[in-house]
Order: sequence, then C-alpha cells, then structure tokens
Amino acid sequence: MLTNQIQQAARMLGAQARRNYGVSAVVLSKATDPIQQLFVNKLRDYRSKSAGGKLVDATPEIERELKQELDKLANQYGGTGGVDMTTFPTFKFEEPKMGPINSSSA
Repeated sequence: MLTNQIQQAARMLGAQARRNYGVSAVVLSKATDPIQQLFVNKLRDYRSKSAGGKLVDATPEIERELKQELDKLANQYGGTGGVDMTTFPTFKFEEPKMGPINSSSA
C-alpha cells in the first residue's frame, strides 16, 4: 500500500517536472530562428517608437483619416462639444433620496 502511494507520487512529480520544463524552456530560450529574431527586433523597435502613444510610422494622410474617423464616431455617439472620445467615461452615481418609513399606516 505504501509502495503504491510512493509510485503514484513519483508519477505526479514526474508529470509536474515535465510541464515546468516545457514552459520554462520556451521562456528561457533565445530566438534561434532568424525570422523569429527579426520579429522580436521589430517589436522592440516599435515599442521604443510608440512611447508617446501615437501611431508608429504614420503619414499625415493616415493621421488625417484617424482624426476623421474619431470625429465621425464622436458625432455618432454624442461626443460633440470638445469631449475626448479616446478616454474612458466617468460615471457618477448618487444615492437616491428616500423618505422616512411610515410605520403607523400599516
């Protein structure tokens, strides 16, 4: 009985070790594929260029189209009057005013 429990525990530990190795091997390995390395380099390049939150490598035409689309969405969803449609809306919930409970009418 004790040997069965030991064997079962050993199987479970072996399976856990294989899973941990499989996950950590991907994370710890460097990109050996040249295409994968180019992709990682491009991601790092875009991350450094997009620090201001703007579009990366955008032409004036693309910026103009973006502004037109944002204006169209603002008009469609009631964002006129200088409301910034790119920010998350703020909600203000007030507690409802409740009158006193009249216990004598029951």
